[in-house]
Amino acid sequence: REDLARANLQALRAQLNPHFLFNALNAVVTLIGRDQALARDTLVRLSELLRATLATGDVQETSLAQELELTARYLEIEQVRFADRLQVEWRIAPGLESARVPAFALQPLVENALKHGLARRRAAGTLTIAARRDAEALELTVSNDPPDPSDASSPARGGAGIALANLRARLERLYGSASQLT
Repeated sequence: REDLARANLQALRAQLNPHFLFNALNAVVTLIGRDQALARDTLVRLSELLRATLATGDVQETSLAQELELTARYLEIEQVRFADRLQVEWRIAPGLESARVPAFALQPLVENALKHGLARRRAAGTLTIAARRDAEALELTVSNDPPDPSDASSPARGGAGIALANLRARLERLYGSASQLT
């Protein structure tokens, strides 16, 4: 069971890293002609994020504090891409820093919110990341402003939902019926 969970985590990492890496590198290429200092800073952030990602190894769970730090690093890079169109709101209940969460649980949720919500908006939007204790359970929430329905230039893009399906399967393997992804 642990080998299957580890293999699933490695598959998730292999799937997410190239997708994100290509987007980040495209953002840097765009910046090179406009703002070389920002392009350099973004490459440094990308390097730090990839180093932190690789440093987690095959760890199935991490502290909420570490997961939030990794997510913040990811969002620093996405902030370059979205500029002033992306506002991030953190609603983390105090005292949850040491709570155990699945490694890389937030990143696919954040990426999904950006890709299917905020990226399809002309106006600025807010991404909200929240964590709270609900009885004995830890509840993590990622929400975003929806796409602008009047914007015909950004039709819904379908996908296989692989990242969310992988996360759902990992949650089931790690926590059984006590886990939910909605």
